[in-house]
Amino acid sequence: MQTRDPRSPIADVLPVPTAPSLGLPPRIATVSRTTKETDVQVSLNLDGTGRCTANTGIPFLDHMLDQIASHGMIDLEVRAVGDLQIDDHHTNEDVGITLGMALAQALGDRKGITRFGHFLAPLDEALIQVALDFSGRPHLAYGLEIPTQRVGTYDTQLVREFFVAIVNHAQMTLHLRQLDGINSHHIIEATFKAFARSLRMAVEIDPRRANAIPSSKGVL
Repeated sequence: MQTRDPRSPIADVLPVPTAPSLGLPPRIATVSRTTKETDVQVSLNLDGTGRCTANTGIPFLDHMLDQIASHGMIDLEVRAVGDLQIDDHHTNEDVGITLGMALAQALGDRKGITRFGHFLAPLDEALIQVALDFSGRPHLAYGLEIPTQRVGTYDTQLVREFFVAIVNHAQMTLHLRQLDGINSHHIIEATFKAFARSLRMAVEIDPRRANAIPSSKGVL
Protein backbone atom coordinates (compact mmCIF):
# COMPACT_ATOMS: atom_id res chain seq x y z
CA MET A 1 0.00 0.00 0.00
CA GLN A 2 1.32 3.43 -0.92
CA THR A 3 1.80 5.80 2.00
CA ARG A 4 2.26 9.54 2.04
CA ASP A 5 5.78 10.80 2.63
CA PRO A 6 5.56 12.75 5.92
CA ARG A 7 8.18 15.13 4.55
CA SER A 8 5.91 16.08 1.67
CA PRO A 9 4.87 19.76 1.63
CA ILE A 10 1.35 18.66 0.77
CA ALA A 11 -0.35 18.04 4.11
CA ASP A 12 -3.55 16.13 4.65
CA VAL A 13 -6.52 18.48 4.95
CA LEU A 14 -8.27 17.86 8.24
CA PRO A 15 -12.02 18.45 8.42
CA VAL A 16 -13.18 21.34 10.58
CA PRO A 17 -14.84 19.88 13.68
CA THR A 18 -18.55 20.54 13.98
CA ALA A 19 -20.85 20.07 16.93
CA PRO A 20 -22.34 16.83 15.52
CA SER A 21 -18.91 15.39 14.67
CA LEU A 22 -17.82 15.90 18.29
CA GLY A 23 -20.99 14.41 19.73
CA LEU A 24 -22.37 17.78 20.83
CA PRO A 25 -26.03 18.81 20.46
CA PRO A 26 -27.09 20.31 17.13
CA ARG A 27 -26.67 24.08 17.03
CA ILE A 28 -29.93 25.05 15.41
CA ALA A 29 -32.59 27.63 16.14
CA THR A 30 -35.91 28.89 14.83
CA VAL A 31 -37.15 32.25 16.05
CA SER A 32 -40.37 34.05 15.14
CA ARG A 33 -40.95 37.69 15.97
CA THR A 34 -44.18 39.53 15.23
CA THR A 35 -44.93 43.20 15.82
CA LYS A 36 -47.49 45.63 14.43
CA GLU A 37 -44.91 46.48 11.77
CA THR A 38 -43.35 43.16 10.78
CA ASP A 39 -43.64 39.38 10.92
CA VAL A 40 -40.21 37.72 10.76
CA GLN A 41 -39.08 34.11 11.02
CA VAL A 42 -35.45 32.98 11.00
CA SER A 43 -34.16 29.40 11.06
CA LEU A 44 -30.48 28.58 11.09
CA ASN A 45 -27.98 25.77 11.53
CA LEU A 46 -24.50 26.87 12.60
CA ASP A 47 -23.00 23.60 11.31
CA GLY A 48 -24.48 23.90 7.85
CA THR A 49 -23.16 24.02 4.30
CA GLY A 50 -24.01 27.58 3.31
CA ARG A 51 -27.53 27.11 2.00
CA CYS A 52 -29.78 30.18 2.09
CA THR A 53 -33.41 30.96 1.42
CA ALA A 54 -34.19 34.61 2.04
CA ASN A 55 -37.44 36.37 1.24
CA THR A 56 -37.67 39.68 3.06
CA GLY A 57 -39.23 41.82 0.34
CA ILE A 58 -35.94 43.78 0.19
CA PRO A 59 -33.87 42.30 -2.66
CA PHE A 60 -30.54 43.82 -1.61
CA LEU A 61 -30.99 42.58 1.96
CA ASP A 62 -31.76 39.10 0.61
CA HIS A 63 -28.49 39.27 -1.34
CA MET A 64 -26.57 40.22 1.82
CA LEU A 65 -28.19 37.43 3.86
CA ASP A 66 -27.03 35.02 1.17
CA GLN A 67 -23.48 36.30 1.73
CA ILE A 68 -23.76 35.58 5.46
CA ALA A 69 -24.92 32.02 4.82
CA SER A 70 -22.55 31.23 1.97
CA HIS A 71 -19.36 32.61 3.50
CA GLY A 72 -20.33 31.82 7.09
CA MET A 73 -21.12 28.18 6.21
CA ILE A 74 -24.43 28.32 8.03
CA ASP A 75 -27.77 27.17 6.68
CA LEU A 76 -30.18 30.09 6.84
CA GLU A 77 -33.86 30.59 6.11
CA VAL A 78 -35.36 34.04 6.51
CA ARG A 79 -38.94 35.06 5.83
CA ALA A 80 -40.22 38.55 6.51
CA VAL A 81 -43.41 40.45 5.82
CA GLY A 82 -43.27 44.12 6.75
CA ASP A 83 -44.64 47.58 6.15
CA LEU A 84 -42.56 48.18 3.04
CA GLN A 85 -45.16 50.64 1.81
CA ILE A 86 -43.69 53.02 4.41
CA ASP A 87 -40.02 52.18 3.84
CA ASP A 88 -37.53 49.35 4.43
CA HIS A 89 -36.41 50.45 7.89
CA HIS A 90 -38.65 48.34 10.12
CA THR A 91 -38.21 45.15 8.10
CA ASN A 92 -34.44 45.58 7.80
CA GLU A 93 -34.06 46.20 11.54
CA ASP A 94 -36.40 43.41 12.61
CA VAL A 95 -34.64 40.88 10.39
CA GLY A 96 -31.41 41.87 12.16
CA ILE A 97 -33.06 41.54 15.56
CA THR A 98 -34.50 38.11 14.79
CA LEU A 99 -31.25 36.85 13.26
CA GLY A 100 -29.39 38.01 16.37
CA MET A 101 -31.90 36.20 18.58
CA ALA A 102 -31.49 33.02 16.51
CA LEU A 103 -27.70 33.19 16.79
CA ALA A 104 -27.94 33.56 20.56
CA GLN A 105 -30.37 30.66 20.81
CA ALA A 106 -28.27 28.36 18.62
CA LEU A 107 -25.10 29.15 20.60
CA GLY A 108 -26.75 28.49 23.96
CA ASP A 109 -24.18 28.87 26.74
CA ARG A 110 -21.48 29.24 24.04
CA LYS A 111 -19.63 26.22 25.34
CA GLY A 112 -16.85 25.03 23.04
CA ILE A 113 -16.84 27.91 20.56
CA THR A 114 -13.70 29.66 19.41
CA ARG A 115 -15.46 32.89 20.46
CA PHE A 116 -13.30 35.38 18.52
CA GLY A 117 -13.33 35.91 14.76
CA HIS A 118 -11.66 38.28 12.34
CA PHE A 119 -11.33 38.68 8.59
CA LEU A 120 -10.04 41.10 5.97
CA ALA A 121 -12.14 41.04 2.80
CA PRO A 122 -11.29 42.72 -0.50
CA LEU A 123 -13.89 43.33 -3.17
CA ASP A 124 -12.30 45.13 -6.11
CA GLU A 125 -11.27 48.55 -4.72
CA ALA A 126 -13.01 48.02 -1.36
CA LEU A 127 -11.20 46.55 1.62
CA ILE A 128 -13.06 45.83 4.86
CA GLN A 129 -11.77 44.57 8.20
CA VAL A 130 -14.09 42.88 10.69
CA ALA A 131 -13.38 41.60 14.19
CA LEU A 132 -15.97 40.15 16.56
CA ASP A 133 -16.24 38.56 19.96
CA PHE A 134 -19.20 36.59 21.31
CA SER A 135 -18.45 38.22 24.63
CA GLY A 136 -21.97 38.58 25.98
CA ARG A 137 -21.43 42.36 25.86
CA PRO A 138 -23.13 44.11 22.92
CA HIS A 139 -21.04 46.81 21.29
CA LEU A 140 -20.77 48.03 17.70
CA ALA A 141 -17.87 50.12 16.43
CA TYR A 142 -19.03 51.21 12.98
CA GLY A 143 -16.35 52.61 10.69
CA LEU A 144 -17.97 52.47 7.25
CA GLU A 145 -18.14 55.53 5.01
CA ILE A 146 -20.63 54.65 2.30
CA PRO A 147 -20.58 57.40 -0.32
CA THR A 148 -24.11 57.15 -1.72
CA GLN A 149 -27.53 57.29 -0.09
CA ARG A 150 -28.80 54.25 -1.97
CA VAL A 151 -27.71 51.06 -3.66
CA GLY A 152 -30.57 50.41 -6.03
CA THR A 153 -33.57 51.05 -3.82
CA TYR A 154 -31.77 50.11 -0.58
CA ASP A 155 -31.06 52.97 1.84
CA THR A 156 -27.40 52.57 2.83
CA GLN A 157 -28.09 54.02 6.30
CA LEU A 158 -29.83 50.71 7.01
CA VAL A 159 -26.51 48.82 6.99
CA ARG A 160 -25.64 50.27 10.39
CA GLU A 161 -29.16 49.60 11.72
CA PHE A 162 -28.93 45.96 10.64
CA PHE A 163 -25.65 45.39 12.48
CA VAL A 164 -26.84 47.30 15.58
CA ALA A 165 -29.79 44.90 15.74
CA ILE A 166 -27.64 41.78 15.39
CA VAL A 167 -25.08 42.97 17.94
CA ASN A 168 -27.66 43.80 20.59
CA HIS A 169 -29.55 40.54 20.31
CA ALA A 170 -26.66 38.12 19.66
CA GLN A 171 -24.76 39.77 22.53
CA MET A 172 -21.55 40.28 20.58
CA THR A 173 -18.84 42.91 20.24
CA LEU A 174 -18.38 43.86 16.59
CA HIS A 175 -15.87 46.18 14.92
CA LEU A 176 -16.32 47.15 11.26
CA ARG A 177 -13.48 49.05 9.59
CA GLN A 178 -13.33 50.38 6.04
CA LEU A 179 -9.73 50.50 4.89
CA ASP A 180 -10.51 51.42 1.30
CA GLY A 181 -13.42 51.71 -1.10
CA ILE A 182 -15.37 54.16 -3.25
CA ASN A 183 -18.20 51.99 -4.60
CA SER A 184 -21.11 51.66 -2.19
CA HIS A 185 -22.15 48.18 -3.34
CA HIS A 186 -18.58 46.90 -3.02
CA ILE A 187 -18.14 48.40 0.45
CA ILE A 188 -21.37 46.89 1.80
CA GLU A 189 -20.91 43.48 0.21
CA ALA A 190 -17.31 43.21 1.40
CA THR A 191 -18.55 44.08 4.89
CA PHE A 192 -21.11 41.28 4.90
CA LYS A 193 -18.58 38.80 3.51
CA ALA A 194 -16.00 39.75 6.14
CA PHE A 195 -18.66 39.54 8.83
CA ALA A 196 -19.67 36.09 7.60
CA ARG A 197 -16.11 34.76 7.67
CA SER A 198 -15.53 36.25 11.12
CA LEU A 199 -18.77 34.68 12.32
CA ARG A 200 -17.72 31.32 10.90
CA MET A 201 -14.39 31.49 12.74
CA ALA A 202 -15.97 32.57 16.03
CA VAL A 203 -18.67 29.86 16.19
CA GLU A 204 -16.43 26.98 15.12
CA ILE A 205 -15.85 24.39 17.83
CA ASP A 206 -12.42 24.40 19.47
CA PRO A 207 -11.77 20.66 19.90
CA ARG A 208 -9.29 21.31 22.73
CA ARG A 209 -12.04 22.72 24.91
CA ALA A 210 -15.23 21.50 23.31
CA ASN A 211 -16.95 21.17 26.68
CA ALA A 212 -15.71 24.40 28.25
CA ILE A 213 -16.89 28.01 28.24
CA PRO A 214 -14.24 30.08 26.40
CA SER A 215 -13.75 32.57 29.20
CA SER A 216 -11.47 32.84 32.21
CA LYS A 217 -14.59 33.83 34.17
CA GLY A 218 -16.31 30.56 33.30
CA VAL A 219 -19.36 32.28 31.83
CA LEU A 220 -20.23 34.48 28.85
